[in-house]
Amino acid sequence: MLSTVVTAAYIVAALLFILSLAGLSKHESAKHGNWFGMAGMVIALVATIALVIDGVYSGPGDAADAGKWGLGLLVVVMAIGGAIGVRIANRVEMTGMPELIAMMHSFVGLAAVLVGYNSFLSAHGDSADAVAEHARLEQMDMVGIHQGEVFIGVFIGALTFTGSIVAYLKLSAKMKSAPLVLPARHWMNLAAILVSVGLGVWFVASPSLLPLGIMTVIALAFGWHLVASIGGGDMPVVISMLNSYSGWAAAAAGFMLANDLLIVTGALVGSSGAFLSYIMCQAMNRSFISVIAGGFGSDAPTSGGDEEQGEHRETNVAAVADMLANAGSVVIAPGYGMAVAQAQYPVADLTERLRAKGVDVRFAIHPVAGRLPGHMNVLLAEAKVPYDIVLEMDEINEDFPETDVVLVIGANDTVNPAASEDPSSPIAGMPVLEVWNASEVVVFKRSMATGYAGVQNPLFFRENTQMLFGDAKDRVGEILKEI
Repeated sequence: MLSTVVTAAYIVAALLFILSLAGLSKHESAKHGNWFGMAGMVIALVATIALVIDGVYSGPGDAADAGKWGLGLLVVVMAIGGAIGVRIANRVEMTGMPELIAMMHSFVGLAAVLVGYNSFLSAHGDSADAVAEHARLEQMDMVGIHQGEVFIGVFIGALTFTGSIVAYLKLSAKMKSAPLVLPARHWMNLAAILVSVGLGVWFVASPSLLPLGIMTVIALAFGWHLVASIGGGDMPVVISMLNSYSGWAAAAAGFMLANDLLIVTGALVGSSGAFLSYIMCQAMNRSFISVIAGGFGSDAPTSGGDEEQGEHRETNVAAVADMLANAGSVVIAPGYGMAVAQAQYPVADLTERLRAKGVDVRFAIHPVAGRLPGHMNVLLAEAKVPYDIVLEMDEINEDFPETDVVLVIGANDTVNPAASEDPSSPIAGMPVLEVWNASEVVVFKRSMATGYAGVQNPLFFRENTQMLFGDAKDRVGEILKEI
């Protein structure tokens, strides 16, 4: 009876997860999507705990006593994990969300590795339980399939674990964002895959810790190299791809644990992450296969450099305020710098003030603005900027020639004309916001330093561009006082 109820609960949870993904696809329904996801997870946890409790109290005396200790430990671990999660959620700013997500992915990968080893030892150990489990698998003719599940799960998990750690280090500036370019790196990746396949055949034919351990070391190094060889400017796509990897790692863990909900949930996360990566690759004119192969951005020429390419013009708050007051149309192109400065609130106030004066104000959002897909959209929604004036790159690029003023606030690589004009640039071929076609461009920056990709921006030296230096939040607040 309980197993039937748990199965029904898993189906409801899976449906809620699907509704969550659907809700997160639009600004207006994003909050409902989060609630669906949380409700689904609560149902899944309660059903799983109920199943564990039933197994504990329906077993023989010794097993029940051991199970009670395990159940008590499970409750303690969940309480500690929940407390840590709440604390982190309250402390992490939106600017730190990409780094947090990368670390969360690493935990999923590590969990898949641990589950894989535990699943292997549970069926091939010397204990009575392990012998009984192995006999059960033999009776079902599932030994080879189980070994394949373990091997694949550990491989994906190990790759996700180290790859996500590198992503975290790059996003948090604890590691250089420039791609790691090793000699014959693609041959090294291919060799890692081929050797792992050979180890997989060995492991399935003759299960032992030796091939599994060797493969784990190779997968850990492989994951590290895959992400280290990707440039910082392409990290938003990498994050979504790692999200996909973590989903497949969870699905693999579900197969090993014989948990249908974990399989379905992992598949949902894995497929949605892969599809998002594909969409982003198309938007950035990149190869989806290169993302998977770890060569994303690593073969691009690196002659762009960070040297200045002319004289820049500096402006002041009063001049910008006067320019905006007399403009008929204004487009704001936000970037990660706006998030760091927490300038979205004064920017929203400035938008409201200008619209009240009859100025047509809109926002231009690049697909990878910030360091996480949808980062800028969330920040603007948080500041109550109307959804209907927040436009994607493809919707607004053709309108720049008719725009009076563009405010580039904290963006750099996503408005770099070198992407379309300089074939030797490391970001060559990436579609960008063509802000330079507007009558006037004002760039809010702290200094003339390059962006995350480490490439100088020729936009800063164009005749119709003026630089407004300083903290974006302070400068926008000062402009508000002038208008």
